Order: sequence, then structure tokens, then C-alpha cells
Amino acid sequence: MEADHQKKIFQAMKKSDFYPHPVETVMGAIEQRETHISKVFLTGSYVYKIKKAVGLEFLDFTTLEKRQYYCDQELLLNRRLAHNIYLDVVPITFRNGCYNLGGSGDPVEYAVKMRQLPDDESMKYMLRNSTIGKKEIEELSYALTEFYEKTPPNGQINTFGSWETIQANCQENFKTTKKFAQNIIDKKKFQMVIAATESFLHKRKKLFQHRIDQGKIRDCHGDLKTEHVYYTKDGVQIIDCIEFNKDFRYQDIACDLAFLLMGFDYEGFSRTGHDLLSAYVKRTNDQNVFILLDFYKCYRAVVRCKVNCIRISEGFTDKDEEIALLEETEKYLDLAYRYALQFTRPTIWIVCGISASGKSTISRELGKLFDIKVINSDVIRKKIFGIKTQETSDLPFEKGIYSKGASSLTYGQLLLLAQEEIEKGNSVIIDATFSTRHWRIEAIRMAEDMDVNIVFVECLLSDELTKKRLVERENVVSVSDARVHHFEDLKRLFEPLESLPNEMHIRLNTIKPLNECMQQILSHKERGGNNFHK
Repeated sequence: MEADHQKKIFQAMKKSDFYPHPVETVMGAIEQRETHISKVFLTGSYVYKIKKAVGLEFLDFTTLEKRQYYCDQELLLNRRLAHNIYLDVVPITFRNGCYNLGGSGDPVEYAVKMRQLPDDESMKYMLRNSTIGKKEIEELSYALTEFYEKTPPNGQINTFGSWETIQANCQENFKTTKKFAQNIIDKKKFQMVIAATESFLHKRKKLFQHRIDQGKIRDCHGDLKTEHVYYTKDGVQIIDCIEFNKDFRYQDIACDLAFLLMGFDYEGFSRTGHDLLSAYVKRTNDQNVFILLDFYKCYRAVVRCKVNCIRISEGFTDKDEEIALLEETEKYLDLAYRYALQFTRPTIWIVCGISASGKSTISRELGKLFDIKVINSDVIRKKIFGIKTQETSDLPFEKGIYSKGASSLTYGQLLLLAQEEIEKGNSVIIDATFSTRHWRIEAIRMAEDMDVNIVFVECLLSDELTKKRLVERENVVSVSDARVHHFEDLKRLFEPLESLPNEMHIRLNTIKPLNECMQQILSHKERGGNNFHK
């Protein structure tokens, strides 16, 4: 009954004389847009959005009262990120056998009235026409950061970011989508996504609690897409947040951002997504977002697969629309598969450089952030030769436990210990100078043989500061025996890393604050593609 009633309203809204203001038509007709839950009429100056009288697993628009309530919610919630866009909830009345927009009579439907934004101001349009630059990215970063800061966390919202909730959501997505794995989506790729997700959840349970403790679970947008972002004379406007189900809106900030960044990847603008993420992290110092991003991108891609599969299976689409949906679904599954490879494939991190360049500080911070093992060459060297870790000695250069033979034993053991971690499915950090090409080549060969990623983080510091740090070591307990009188020999024999490809090599000036160093490393990870994964 409700659906039949709405069909008549939709027919009325196709006519120009339905509206109490001038309208612009396309080929003599009101422009319309439609989703499975709403019908939208574009009149030139204003947009009117009607919620369809449908009841689905995740929403209930089946009664007029409910549709009015969610229209009010749409107005309220979207005004957080869109200013002077969401204008009113307008009743549609029925009188004397006619439907009217507003006016007297009993309300039979409600419409959200919005100011119409030009398509060429949308981020999606601007990306495709190469008019998005650094300025626009900074503006969006600022708008999102300010928005998240104004939506404080609370106990109720926090539960939506818990490990148990995320696991349940993933399981629900897989359960619903699995029945389409025979005839709509590739079964092997889908099974790989399931296995990778379960592995990540098993290993990183503490990370989800850490995000709650950091206050990163918020009342977010829930449906961030490039077509929902506009650049107007009044600034950035972000429309169409989720109003119909708080479960889709209460989430980790990382999950909210992941939807938008997945959209960049889907459209072929991954570098722009990386720039936005870097701008966000620079403003917030939210470094954990890098660790979770591929996981949540994968989660979001699976959700899109699920929704498309349901639409296809319902059989309400014509042949052309079905073909387009199948192609889109395949692309989303490919993205999910790629993300799954990225967040499950281990990485050997080689944190290298001349002694006193900051290797151990960087290694410790990386180890803490990723919750992975750090293998320190000085510790291993002394252990091999039965020397206590804190026992220091001032040996001549390349003599005793620092001879070429002793160094070969040490580096062989470092790689063996790293291999043991990789075989457990873990990433690992090796903290050592790696001053010779020979041992770098051996590390790369091991990574290739084990089919894992390898990244060299080269710590760099001026000669003056390096010498100063070496002098300072003489007055403190240190596991390293390198001293300032070794400096010239250490520098002379350090073979440059120039031959390493860019995706495998990070040049890190450790004079910068630690948080900036970490952001550089993590930012490099994010833009490194399939050559660089956690």
C-alpha cells in the first residue's frame, strides 16, 4: 500500500508544476536519481529526496512516521559536515485529489529539501578532470579532522570499535556474501580474503582495544565517497552521511577514512588518497591508522561486494545494469584481495646506517607500533661470543668480535633469527648497520625466497651530530662498542644504498622528531603498493 502510494507521488514530482518555484529540466523532464532506498528529484536550485517505503535487514522505512523521523535525522546529522545545504524536511500533502509540496492538507509523505550542488563541484568530477590539488586535499583534511574532533567518544560508541564487534561484522559480511561465491564472485579470491581477515583479527586483537583507549571510535560519516565531497565557494561540503542505522556510523575513524581511500583506489587515484591520509596524520599524529587502513579498506570492499551481490540476486536490474554491477563487484573483490595480501604478507624491516645514526631508537618505535620483534646486531654479536650485553670494550676497528669473520657469523645469525619469525607468519625488524652490499643482497635473497617484503630504513645524520652521539656514549651504559675514534673507518667502509629501488628504500634524517620519522616510514608504506606490506 505504501509503495503504491509513493509511485503516485513520484509521478507527480516528475512534473514542473508540482514545485512552488522555477525548475530546470533536462530534455523537458525533471532529472531523477535513484538508489534501492531513496528517490531523488533535482530541480536546478533544490533537490528533494524521498525515502522509499522499504524494510531491509539494516533499515526500516515502512511507515510514514519512521520516514519522517529519518528525514529529521538526515537533516540533523548532515548539517555537521554540510553548511546551508540541508534546508528543511518538507511535507507532501494530499488535498482535493492532488499531491502538493507543503501547503494545507494531511501529510502523506516527507521529503528532505537540499540546496542543489553543481556536479562539477564534486570531488569525483574534479578528480576525473585533474583539478584536485594540494590546496583541496588540505581543505578536506582540515574539514574531516575538525569533524572527528567535535564528535567525542563515549562508552556506548566505543563498543562499536571493539574486537568482538569487528569480528562479528566481518563474519556477518562473509556469511551473507559466501552464498554468491559460486556464481557471482571468484570463490578462491573470496576464501583468501576470509583467511587473511581471520588471521589479522587473531594477531592484532590488542590493537582494537588500543584504538578505543586512544578515543578513536566516533560518531562518523559512515558513507564517505568522492561523490559526496564538494568544493564550493563556502568551502568543503560533505553530504549523504548514514542516518538510518547508527551501527554503520559508529566506528573507528580509520574505518570511516578507509571508505573514502578505497574509493580513490577504485577510481585510480591512489596517490591522491595517500596525500589525504598523510595530511590527516600530520594534523592528528594518528599513526595507528596506517596499520589498520588496509584491513578496513578490505572490510569496506567486501561490504560493497555484498551489497552488489544482493542487488544482482534480487533480479530487479535490467541486462545492462546487471553487467555493470557484475564488473563493479569483480573490481571490488579484486581490491579486497589486494588489500588482504598487503595486510597479511610479512615484512623484513632492515633499519640500517652508520653507528649512532638513530637505528635503535627507530627500531624500538617500529617494534612497539607494529608489535613485532626487534633483533639487534650488538646484542646477537655479544651473545654469540658469550659476552654480557652491557659489557663494553674498546677494541681496534675490525678486531676481536668485530673482525670480518665475527661479523659474518653475526649477520648470518641475524638472518636466521629473522627467518624464524617470518616462518611464524610475523614481520620482523633487524637493527644493524648493514654497511656492506653483500649482506643486503643476502637479506633481499632471503625475502625473495620466502616471498615476503623487505624494506631498508636508512638512518642518516650529519657527521657532526654522529660524532657528538658517539662521544656521549662514553659516559653511558650502551650495548654498542662503537666510539668516536672509529667514526672515520665506519664512514669509509659504509657502502652506499643507492642501488636499492625506491619502494624498498627509505632515507630517514633522524634529526627530525621521532613522530615525524615514523610518519615518513608509515607514509612510505601506504604508497608502496604491492611491494611493501605489513
